[in-house]
Amino acid sequence: MLRLKNNKYIHMKILTIIISIIALGLMLFNFTKVNFNAPFEGESTIALITILASLCVILMMAVLRISKRIEQKVKGRH
Repeated sequence: MLRLKNNKYIHMKILTIIISIIALGLMLFNFTKVNFNAPFEGESTIALITILASLCVILMMAVLRISKRIEQKVKGRH
């Protein structure tokens, strides 16, 4: 049973890393779409919003990985 739970943790860790990489790719792509002469006009605004959303996703995935690591350590004590 312990092995199955550990396997789920590994799959979730891989999934969160993949989601973070996709978010990083979207962030880099949208960074190229920003017009630095007028960053809050037209498509630049959409690109900035998407960059901010990608940063949020990366942060949330990091928090999820850390919380699951803490959960595993707490369960290991009992």
